[in-house]
Amino acid sequence: MRAGDDMAMVAYDVVVYGGVPSGIAAAVAAARWGLSVLLVEPSAHVGGLSTSGLNTAESEHMLTWTFGGLAQEFYRRVGRCYGVGRPTYYFESSVAERVFLQMLEEADVTVWYGQRVARVDVEDGWIRRLTLTGGEAVTASTFVDASYEGDLMARAGVDYTYGREGREEFDEDLAGIRFDAEPRRATTVDADGRLLPGISGWAHEVVPGAADPTVMNYNWRLCFSNHPDNRVEIPEPDHYDRSRYALLEHWLREQVRAGRKVELTDILDLYQHAPGRPDKWEVNNKQDAIISLGHLGAQVDYPDADYTTREQIVAEHKRYTLGLFYFLANDTSVPENVRAEMRRWGLAKDEFVDNGHWPYQLYVREARRMRGAYVMTQHDVCHDRRKPDAVAMGSHFIDSHHVQRFAVSESEFINEGRIWRAGWAYQIPYRALTPKKHQCRNLLVPGAASFTHVAFCTYRLESTWMMAGHAAGVAAAIASEAGLPVQEVDVAELQRRLRQDGQVLDFVRGAPERFTLDPGEEF
Repeated sequence: MRAGDDMAMVAYDVVVYGGVPSGIAAAVAAARWGLSVLLVEPSAHVGGLSTSGLNTAESEHMLTWTFGGLAQEFYRRVGRCYGVGRPTYYFESSVAERVFLQMLEEADVTVWYGQRVARVDVEDGWIRRLTLTGGEAVTASTFVDASYEGDLMARAGVDYTYGREGREEFDEDLAGIRFDAEPRRATTVDADGRLLPGISGWAHEVVPGAADPTVMNYNWRLCFSNHPDNRVEIPEPDHYDRSRYALLEHWLREQVRAGRKVELTDILDLYQHAPGRPDKWEVNNKQDAIISLGHLGAQVDYPDADYTTREQIVAEHKRYTLGLFYFLANDTSVPENVRAEMRRWGLAKDEFVDNGHWPYQLYVREARRMRGAYVMTQHDVCHDRRKPDAVAMGSHFIDSHHVQRFAVSESEFINEGRIWRAGWAYQIPYRALTPKKHQCRNLLVPGAASFTHVAFCTYRLESTWMMAGHAAGVAAAIASEAGLPVQEVDVAELQRRLRQDGQVLDFVRGAPERFTLDPGEEF
């Protein structure tokens, strides 16, 4: 079938776009209530970051009493894979994918791989046809956009934003441009006075607290091994450009001159998470490193870009990351102990086996965000935390990775965008998952949900997304059964079904509502 043909469409009760954990939860939840469900996943694998190197529920920064429903079921199933009778919040990507596929199969969810949204036909506020990039056209009573990017939402004509609101827009003190407390010493310009790669501009040219269209940085979450039986050589990058690591080079030389010892862990964060697998290490962007896996600046155009441009951005992140590994392993400006340590690591042989042992999904921490029926702000996640239409709970820290680097002088730069505040338990309202009624009546958006940047920083966890996806799936089932707009779903009935499914909607008397930190640990 060609896009735009008048041939018969494939029809389902519910169509979910995005086979990420939130989309899997939505699809399984709707199917368990007896509906026919199609899950459309743009890649060749379901699971999003949970099957692409981010192998934690982030429970170390959350109140786990808020976990419930399909999210908690997933972690219990993972625990059974490891032979334990309790939820397991650290796992391997391959194990997570196996569990997700089991859940989808048991619920009889149809999954289409390798398809993206090409066009959305909307009539009188109702999505009538979803045409995919392969030419297939599908229809449904209710649609769910669980994707990181919100592509179905955007093509349906729903209001959205991206980047960061200014402080004044929602009276959020954490909003807008945010400089770190202290600059970092490192040469910021080349011999001709031009800013080095990775530096976005001069600090005096931007205003703290102002709105900014740039989202927090992206990176790959790798799985490393140094065990000879499970280690694959890290490939060399195509088009290696040593100059893009000049900032790191200058910093390393300064450390050597000052007699300071540098370790690989000063640049990369390495975690050992998988139960019973001492041969596997998760690798992530290190927040306080001079340079790490976060490719600051390369993420700028991603949220609203077309698919071709996004593919180029993803490829650029891979080139940058491979180049960084090559630089750390081989460049003479790198201390020998760091080079030797880098050379000991390889990619885990038993992960991502059909993709060169490289993760399937770039860590898109934040892209578009809906402007829906209700916008969650810093006030909603810190102060006004109780909502009458609660469908799930969040509790993670307000956590934004850095966004940009700015030169302060020729010898100093300052990072910008970081937020790290202890989180409160808060109720996620159903209204934050629904568009404005006049814009779209049969769409739910648990992925690119209606949050400001600051509030989204405590929502953007796969565990929380799964709980929101579960709520969206049950709401989609109710709306489809009754032929109702999603905005007219009986919230009391939705809450009843969610509680029946084990979802946590309510505060628990005596349970902690906030993490406690030393004041110096928050910024």
